[in-house]
Amino acid sequence: MRRWLIFRLSAEQWAWMLYDFANTSFSVIIVTFVYAVYFRQIVVGGATNFGDLLWGVNGAISMLLVACLAPLLGAWSDAAAARKRGLLAFSALCIAGTALLARIGPGMVFAGMVLFISANIAFEMGSVFYNAFLPQIAPPHLLHTLSGYGWALGYAGAVGVILLARPLLAGGLAPENLANVRLSFFLTALFFALFTLPAALWLRERRERVDANPLPLFRAFKVGYRRWRQTLREVRRHRRAARFLVAYCCYNEGITTVIYFSSIYASHTLGMSMDQLILFYLSVQTSGIVGAILFGWVGDWLGSKRTLTLTLVLWVVVILGAFAARSRALFSVVGLLAGLAIGSSQSTSRAMMASLLPAPQGAEFFGFYGVSGRLSAAVGPLVFGLVSSWTGSQRLAILSVLAFFVAGLILVQGVPERDDAPG
Repeated sequence: MRRWLIFRLSAEQWAWMLYDFANTSFSVIIVTFVYAVYFRQIVVGGATNFGDLLWGVNGAISMLLVACLAPLLGAWSDAAAARKRGLLAFSALCIAGTALLARIGPGMVFAGMVLFISANIAFEMGSVFYNAFLPQIAPPHLLHTLSGYGWALGYAGAVGVILLARPLLAGGLAPENLANVRLSFFLTALFFALFTLPAALWLRERRERVDANPLPLFRAFKVGYRRWRQTLREVRRHRRAARFLVAYCCYNEGITTVIYFSSIYASHTLGMSMDQLILFYLSVQTSGIVGAILFGWVGDWLGSKRTLTLTLVLWVVVILGAFAARSRALFSVVGLLAGLAIGSSQSTSRAMMASLLPAPQGAEFFGFYGVSGRLSAAVGPLVFGLVSSWTGSQRLAILSVLAFFVAGLILVQGVPERDDAPG
């Protein structure tokens, strides 16, 4: 049975999934959880919501730069057969940047922003190359399942790194514990590096094109640029993928904003302590494992569009619940629903893109997938930061996120799947 597929996976498929286990440590400790709160409350400081705006600027700048780089480097990796090299190079840059965040102290706003933006760019670019491996290592009928297993293992990695970091974070953001908080950033870098090793050892580079022989870097980059321009012209011909990218661009605004600001919202608006945040995120990551696996099976059964529609409806419920929550208990329930939604929607999106793109141009079209996601990701956190800073209310800011999910839900309904549309 398909649900027992996990026991029959190849070493390469396990290596691919373990990279999700590795890099989610950066996402949860740096982007979502510890460094986000540390940056707002300690690095920036102050009693106003100006830190929300600066954190939104961090996300906007890094995502805009990724949007510029992703399609070009994706095309280059196809031309040079360099997906694996790209994955490992950007992973190394992200790991180094994460380790250096341990040196950021109170008042080091500019340095904290530069290091975070650099590490986040490397993280996102590594994800572009990582995603491009999916259609190569999974047969079409198992795209959703393998993608779901990858997300689930990623959430397991998040649980693992939170548990490892918990002794360092037990003292919260008290002045005497700040050195331990910074040490958790170095621990995250070590965790990321260790579990990236299987990908370095067992992922295989494939050359679908007869001309995709190893090329010198500069020549490969020129070839990649020409192919990127050609792919840009061809996007209109691939109507299913193009329509999906527009829809994805909208709802991904909301997902990214939740990732960037959920811990800040919980700590500032609801007054959660660091230990309460740890318990909250452990429950969210656990529900994320369930959501990624469950909706992976549902996706292979119902198809991408109907599964994605279900997850976006769930997101609407989550945002309304977060806006209405006045107690930590109710917000914790909302967090469990968010965990189900985030893993399932991102896993389904990745699998749907893989099912719609032309196989020989995997990295190039995942580059465009990256552009859509990162351009949108540049807007959502910035909107939250602006609304929070101008109004002084994070509740109004979280309500602004609802529009992104509603727009995405509407647009997804116009995306034909491979079996029900021409072209």
